[in-house]
Amino acid sequence: MAYGAQDCLLVIDVQNDFMPGGALAVPRGDEVVPIINRLAPAFEHVVLTQDWHPAGHVSFATSHVGTAPFQTMMLPYGEQVLWPDHCVQGTPGAALHADLRIPHARMVIRKGHHANVDSYSAFMEADRATKTGLAGYLREQGVRRVVCVGLATDYCVAWTALDARAAGFEAVVVEDACRAIDLNGSLDRAWRELAAAGVRRTTADALRSGAGTHNPWLPES
Repeated sequence: MAYGAQDCLLVIDVQNDFMPGGALAVPRGDEVVPIINRLAPAFEHVVLTQDWHPAGHVSFATSHVGTAPFQTMMLPYGEQVLWPDHCVQGTPGAALHADLRIPHARMVIRKGHHANVDSYSAFMEADRATKTGLAGYLREQGVRRVVCVGLATDYCVAWTALDARAAGFEAVVVEDACRAIDLNGSLDRAWRELAAAGVRRTTADALRSGAGTHNPWLPES
C-alpha cells in the first residue's frame, strides 16, 4: 500500500534520550523503531521531529530550585511538568535513534528550542501562540492527512495529533508505533481527548493494508 502526496507520516521524537537507558526513557520506546521503519516506505512524504532544548530549559526540574522531576508547576504559559534534563541541543541524547531508516524524509522540525517555553506539539508550542510553521508547510505541499507515530503517545504524539486536527488536517495515531510515559493517568486521558477531537486510532498492520486510515476507532486493548 502506498500513500500519496495528500498523506504525511509524522515521526515524532524517536531520539536517544527517550529510549531505554536515556535521560527521559519511555518504557519500551525502542520497540517503535522497527515498526516505523516498516511503515515509512509506504509514504512518499515523511517529516521527522526532534525535541531540541537549550541547556537550562524552563521545562527542566534542574532549572527550578527545590523541585524534582515529574512535579508540576505553573509557568507564565500554564501548568508544566518538570522533566529530567533531556534532548539538549547537540548532545548524543538529542540525536535520532541510529537504527531509524528513513532516508527519504523531507524535513526535520526541531521544537522546544525556545528557552522559556516547552513544546510537545510539532505544530504549536505550549504557550499556544508560537507556531512551528509545520501547518503552513504541509498545506503548501498539499497534505490533507497526517499519520502520527513515535514518542510519547500521551505527550508529544497526542499534542501533535490534536493540533493537526485544530489546524484542519485529518489525523491518525498508529497505536503500536508509539509508546507512552503514562504519568498519573496521562495515557487514558490522551486517548479520550484524541477520540473527542476525531483523531483516528489504528495499528501498523491495518495501516499497511490500506484499511487503517478508514477504520473507526479500535477498541481499547
